[in-house]
Amino acid sequence: MKKTTFLSLLIALLSWLSLSPPATAQKIPDLGSRLELFVDSFLIDRMEGTTLVLHHPVDEGEVMPFDKPWEGAFSAYVTVIRDGDMYRLYYRGMPEGHNDGSRMETTCYAESHDGIHWQKPDLGIFEVHGTRHNNIILTHAAPVTHNFAPFLDTRPGVPPEEKYKAIGGIAESGLIAWSSPDGIHWKKMQEKPVLTKEDVTSGHNNPFDSQNVAFWSEHEQKYLCYFRTWVPENSTNYRTISRAVSDDFLHWSHIEAMDFGNTPREQLYTNQTSPYFRAPHIYISLAARFMPHRQVLSKEQAKALHVDPRYFKDCSDAVLMSSRGGNRYYRTFMEGFVRPGIGLDNWVSRSNYPARNIVQTGPAEMSLYLNQDYAQPTAHLHRYSLRLDGFVSVNAPYRGGEMITKPFRFSGDTLFINFSTSAAGYVKVEIQDENGNPLPGYSLKEARETIGNEIGKAVSWTQGTSVSPLQGKSIRLRFVMKDADLYTIRFK
Repeated sequence: MKKTTFLSLLIALLSWLSLSPPATAQKIPDLGSRLELFVDSFLIDRMEGTTLVLHHPVDEGEVMPFDKPWEGAFSAYVTVIRDGDMYRLYYRGMPEGHNDGSRMETTCYAESHDGIHWQKPDLGIFEVHGTRHNNIILTHAAPVTHNFAPFLDTRPGVPPEEKYKAIGGIAESGLIAWSSPDGIHWKKMQEKPVLTKEDVTSGHNNPFDSQNVAFWSEHEQKYLCYFRTWVPENSTNYRTISRAVSDDFLHWSHIEAMDFGNTPREQLYTNQTSPYFRAPHIYISLAARFMPHRQVLSKEQAKALHVDPRYFKDCSDAVLMSSRGGNRYYRTFMEGFVRPGIGLDNWVSRSNYPARNIVQTGPAEMSLYLNQDYAQPTAHLHRYSLRLDGFVSVNAPYRGGEMITKPFRFSGDTLFINFSTSAAGYVKVEIQDENGNPLPGYSLKEARETIGNEIGKAVSWTQGTSVSPLQGKSIRLRFVMKDADLYTIRFK
C-alpha cells in the first residue's frame, strides 16, 4: 500500500514537473489574449527580408472651422473623447494672439455621433461676446483655459460625479484638477494645484506651457500625467516631455523625464500620449514636432494668406511614438507620421498639431485630427483616417521574407491576425518552441497560406485553427510572408 502510494506520488510529481515551465520562463512575457501591435520591437527577434513600415493616414478634409467670435485663428490644444455612441471634442478658443493664460481664452465644446460630422451645441452656460448662445464650457478660468485637457476616467469604482477629469494651467499657476459628471459642466477638485513648477526636476524651466495630458492606466494601475518640460543640450533649450504618476489624481509622484532612446533630440511641442483603445497596455503618442526658424513662407506670401506676422517663420508636423509604461518612449520612426499638406497655409508655425486621442469611426477605420491653418482666418480642424491598428506593419516584398518573434506565452484557442496581401501574396505561420524548433502540427509545411485583407482572420494549419494545446507554453511564431503586411496578432 505504501509502495503504491509512493509510486503514485512520484508519477504525479514527475508529470507536474514536465508540464511546468522552466524557471527562466518567468522572464518570458505572457500576452494572454491581448492585442499586440508592431509599433516597436517588443515581440520581434529576427527579420530576414522584411521591414517595419510606417503607414500614413489618409487626408479626409476639414471637419470643423474655428469660425465663431470666441474661437478664431489661435484655437488649439484639441482633445477628442469617445464615450459610447457620443464623440466629444474640446479645444481652446482664442480669437487674437495673447500671452499664455490670457483672459480672452475659453474652452469650447463640440460633439458628434460618428466622429466625422461635428456640431457646436448651444449650451447657454456662459455669456461671452454679449450672448449665451455659444458652445463654451469654461471661461474666466484663466490660465486653465489656456490648455484645458479632459479625459474619460476608466478607473473601476470612480464616482459618477468624477466620470470626466481634466487638468489645465501654466507654470505660474501649476496644473489644476477638474472633474465633471457629463463632460460639459465642470468644477475644480481643489484650489491647490496638483503639480507645480517647484515639483519639476532642476534644469526644466517654464513647464506646462502646452497641452498637458492625464489618464487612468489600466496597465500600470495608476493615473499618469505627461507634460511639457525643457532640457538644455548643446546650447539649445529643447521642448521635451516628463511624466508623473498618482493613485488618486490629486497627489503626484516626483517628476521624471521621458527617455527617447538613442535618437536625435527634437523639439516636441505637444505629446498627446494616451492608451490605444484596442490595446491599452500600449500608449500611442501623436506628438507635434516643432521646427523653429525653419521658414517656408516669404513675408509677402504670409501677408497674402493673412497669417499673423509672428507665426510664419517656423513649421511643424506630427510624429508617432509609443510607450509600454515607465519613462520610456519608443521612436521606432523618426520620419513624419503626418506631413504638412499641399499649400503654403500648412507651412506656418504651430499648424498640423495633432488632437489628443485616436477614435474608431468605422468597422475597419480609425480617425485622428489635426488643427490646421493656425494663426490664419481659415483656422480649422482636419480629419485623417487610418486602417484599424494600422500605424505600423511588418512588410514583406514580392520576393518574400520572414519574421520570428521572441518567446512568449498566451491564452486562447485561435491565433488571429490583422493583415493584408496582394492577390499573389500570402502569410504563413509556423509555431516553434522557445528554442526555435517547429512544433508537430504547426510546422511551416503544415501551415496554410492566409490570403486577403482583414482586420481579424484566423490562422490555420492542415489540422485546423486550434492552438489550445499550446496555451501556457513558451513558444515563438515564425511568419513567412510574400507581398504582405502584418499589423497585429491576437490569441482568443
